[in-house]
Amino acid sequence: MKEKLRRHIEENISLSDEESRLIASYFSFEEYKKKDVLIRQGEYVQDCYFIVSGLLKLIYQDESGKEHIVSFATENWWESDFSAYFTKSKAKMSLQCLEDTKVYALSLENYQKLIAKISKMAYFFLEKSNSGHIAAQNRMISLLSLNAQEKYQQLLEQHPALFQRVFKTLLASYLGVSRETLSRLQH
Repeated sequence: MKEKLRRHIEENISLSDEESRLIASYFSFEEYKKKDVLIRQGEYVQDCYFIVSGLLKLIYQDESGKEHIVSFATENWWESDFSAYFTKSKAKMSLQCLEDTKVYALSLENYQKLIAKISKMAYFFLEKSNSGHIAAQNRMISLLSLNAQEKYQQLLEQHPALFQRVFKTLLASYLGVSRETLSRLQH
C-alpha cells in the first residue's frame, strides 16, 4: 500500500528510498466501512486523508438539515475539511464513506514535522493545495453559470466513473438538481 502513496508523491517530486520510508512513517494506514464517518460536522478535525481505495463524500448540512455534497473523493485524492484541519477548529463539513475505503491519514502535527524534516514535501503539498483551489473555483463557477444539462455533461466528462459508483440521489445533490431532473438529463 505504501508504494501507492510513494508513486503519488513522485508525480511531483523525486524521493529516495530513505525519504520514502521516512515520509510513510508520518502517516497512519486506516480502513473504513461503507457509511463510516471520518470527519463529523461540529467536531475537531484530526487528519487529512490520502485515499488509497474507495469513495467518500464531503458534505455540508445546513440549519434545516439539508445535506449538500461539496465533493466526492476517490482514489489518489486528498480530502478533509481543510479549513478546520489547518486552523484547529471545528468542522463545518462531514466526510463519509460511500464504499469500503482505505486511506493514509496525516495529522496536522505530523504534516508540520514532515515538511520541516523533508523540505521538498512543502512543494508537494503546495502543488496539491493549488490543484484543490483551482478545482474548487472551477466548481463554484460551474454552479453559478451552468444550467443543469451543462453541469451534468461536465461531470460526465470529468468524472465518468462516478456514474457507476454513486447513487443518482447523491449525483443530483452534487449537481444541485432534483433526482427527477437528473433522470431526465440522463435520457
